[in-house]
Amino acid sequence: MGETALHDLSFALLDWYDRHARAMPWRVSPADRKAGIAPDPYAIWLSEVMLQQTTVAAVRDYHRKFTALWPSVRDLAAADDAAVMAAWAGLGYYARARNLLKCARVVVADHGATFPRDHATLLTLPGIGPYTAAAIAAIAFDAPETVVDGNVERVMARMFDIHTPLPAAKPELTGRARALTPQHRAGDYAQAVMDLGATICTPRNPACGICPWRAPCAARIAGTATDLPRKTPKKKTPTRYGIAYVARRADGAMLLETRPESGLLGGMLGWPCSDWADDPAPAPPINADWTAVEAQARHTFTHFHLHLQIMLAHVPLDAQPDRGHFIARQDFSPAALPTAMRKVYDLVADLVQND
Repeated sequence: MGETALHDLSFALLDWYDRHARAMPWRVSPADRKAGIAPDPYAIWLSEVMLQQTTVAAVRDYHRKFTALWPSVRDLAAADDAAVMAAWAGLGYYARARNLLKCARVVVADHGATFPRDHATLLTLPGIGPYTAAAIAAIAFDAPETVVDGNVERVMARMFDIHTPLPAAKPELTGRARALTPQHRAGDYAQAVMDLGATICTPRNPACGICPWRAPCAARIAGTATDLPRKTPKKKTPTRYGIAYVARRADGAMLLETRPESGLLGGMLGWPCSDWADDPAPAPPINADWTAVEAQARHTFTHFHLHLQIMLAHVPLDAQPDRGHFIARQDFSPAALPTAMRKVYDLVADLVQND
């Protein structure tokens, strides 16, 4: 496909985007961008970190909440760690929240609270990899960077009928996407391809009849669109087991611990637990008469399933834990727990609320 044809494709997609762009809390519409309204780099960065391995539908409300609580990168950098982690609860992948704070503080301390404009400098910030750096540079600053997420990979695989399975196909798909990225309106173009994949070139039942790239789409012509992109079969997800200990003090206080900074749920409040393994060893955090709860809490992380046996105990006012700390009844908020830990609470809530 020649350079002129590629330019025509990009122009056709931008024309479609001008009429069909999705509204998002962090997005500046095509009409507003043409009127001279620039995107807020802080809002774009925040959205891109939140969108890592998370859907747009899940992120919208979190983005609104964060920008209401911390309207600027200076506000976020000055925020209390625990408050940010609590606001993030339920969004998952908690290392992102820790990196969010680290990045905000670096931007304030080293860059005068102004986000770098170029891909190379963005890559030096905590929690920002090649994709996120490209997305911020393109969407916030209109730099002609190639932004390739799962939607873009699917669009490219179908547009050029590429049957090499992912992840081996990534270099070829990125090359195709790079050839289509225009020098002008690169930010709108990056969002247009993602919108195309999210709304028309969907994984199942793509709406080829209304696609702005329908005519030249090689997979549509070949009848292979629904087969693409191909993916290498995933290995079976393993299951780990653990024991979660829920202790309620006589005054209603709950025993919780802050998990280590490194590892899953790092820095988050949670129930004291055993290790998570094939055969976890009991590790009660306080001397008590523990009773097993019949139901198990089950949660799926990226690389494994977790099944938590729940042990419940009621302890006196003078009970001293070996680890963790008691949080007063009025200060305890189940909503501030990460999802895996909130599932534990949901299974014992009736047993601990009204004693």
